[in-house]
Amino acid sequence: MKTLYVISGATGMTGSELSRQLVNSGDTVIGFDNFFASSIDTVKDIIDNPLFIFHEWDINDTGQMEQLKRLVIDLKPSYDSIVYINCAAVVHTEHFYEVEHTYSTNVVSMRTFLQQAIEVKADIYINCSTSEVYSMQSWNSNGGVREDDFLVLATAEHSQRTSYATGKLLTEFFIKDAVDKGKIKGCSIRFANVYSRHERFAKHIIPHIINQLIAGETVRLLENSKKNKRTFLHNIDSCNAVLELIDHPEALDGTVYNVATDEEISIVDLTKLIARKMGIENPRIEFEGYRDSDPERRLLNTDKLRSRTNWKPQVSLDKGLDLCVASI
Repeated sequence: MKTLYVISGATGMTGSELSRQLVNSGDTVIGFDNFFASSIDTVKDIIDNPLFIFHEWDINDTGQMEQLKRLVIDLKPSYDSIVYINCAAVVHTEHFYEVEHTYSTNVVSMRTFLQQAIEVKADIYINCSTSEVYSMQSWNSNGGVREDDFLVLATAEHSQRTSYATGKLLTEFFIKDAVDKGKIKGCSIRFANVYSRHERFAKHIIPHIINQLIAGETVRLLENSKKNKRTFLHNIDSCNAVLELIDHPEALDGTVYNVATDEEISIVDLTKLIARKMGIENPRIEFEGYRDSDPERRLLNTDKLRSRTNWKPQVSLDKGLDLCVASI
């Protein structure tokens, strides 16, 4: 069966790996990105592949999205099914503060993209959400927070994550409503701390650490890092979760799926581990600045995804960091 995939954020961490795997398996991908949080380098190995139809488009640009719609309609007769995957998001930490950025991209444009999928009669819509929706309640001692646990957007009035988290949460209601009304099949995915060997923008912790070590500088971490622990999900595994859900139609019920690993590590130990892989035994670490409403731990339960699909993480943190260091 021939499937046409339409992927927003196609040069981002999950979008780029999805595009790569799909094109390399013989599928056609229409991908677009505005390079807000990525670059064309992440897909340079497939950019000349005729199965990868890429445009430098912005999901917030109505004219460009109308061009996308016409392109999908033109190509539709040649395919048996159409799958839309929304990987576009405002993800840089400083933009979590900016309501207009998070609202326009994460809410309005996600809904427009979903409406387009419905209008062209796409079969599936996958909504990439975020574990940020759990806010300060992002872990528990019973195997991690579950999708149906109560959400408490704690200290909302001064949390830098609030507009981002609530915006992504609202997208989950959009897809659930569309599925419940029989307009399309699909689901939402809450990823936790996705990273990639391609990522070089020091807005996330792993590239931040690598870039400072490359420069031979002291690694500067927030005061929060003295206590904070995280799990990290390689983009190969975030991609595989999307593909597994697509391959299990019974799971496309409009609900939410956590995607994460259970390899928890402190930020300080993460810094030391990366340094050792770069041949640095005693990295200099300094702490400066503090981030309000920053969860000390983020641990998600993935039983639901594992019980409904064949997904399980394939890339350990050790292997994933080796890939990051090898790409320097």
